[in-house]
Amino acid sequence: MLDLSAYRVILASRSPRRHELLKGLNIDFEILLKDTPEDFDPNMPGRDIAQMLAKRKNLAFTLNELPENFLLITADTIVWLDGQVLNKPANEEEALFMLRSLSGRSHKVFTGVYVRSNAKESGFCAESTVYFRHLTEEEIAFYVREFRPYDKAGAYGVQEWIGYVGIERIEGSYFNVMGLPTQMLYMHLKLF
Repeated sequence: MLDLSAYRVILASRSPRRHELLKGLNIDFEILLKDTPEDFDPNMPGRDIAQMLAKRKNLAFTLNELPENFLLITADTIVWLDGQVLNKPANEEEALFMLRSLSGRSHKVFTGVYVRSNAKESGFCAESTVYFRHLTEEEIAFYVREFRPYDKAGAYGVQEWIGYVGIERIEGSYFNVMGLPTQMLYMHLKLF
């Protein structure tokens, strides 16, 4: 079991999936939000992008914005296909395009996680490979219309209908694909 009683654990994330996953680790936490730029060099490898964005989100908070005994956790998840990031789709057209691109193929999901306290800071990146079966146009259109995946990298949520019917297998952490690699975070916090 983790004993984080010496800290006020803060998760800096709007993601309801990350909130749910951190609760699943039986960690008491509060949420603190701050908008940070999500731009990156398009020539960076996917793993490096996820780590850099997670670190940027964490270091955006100054010490006077945080309680004295803070433990701040930030994360960023990216979908990586053909050497490019599939961000959150801006509209229906982009969501349809992304799902068509993922259909019948495998892609990588990288989640960078960064943890900081007054005394130290460190981060890591999780990698999973997701295999989609071939999706029909009707399935793609239904999912986008009914689930409106505009807040999800790659235009899909593994925990939603499209994940139930479309994902053949995952190599690596399922929870990483959801947005927070819980087992790796647990082990990281034990060593932290």
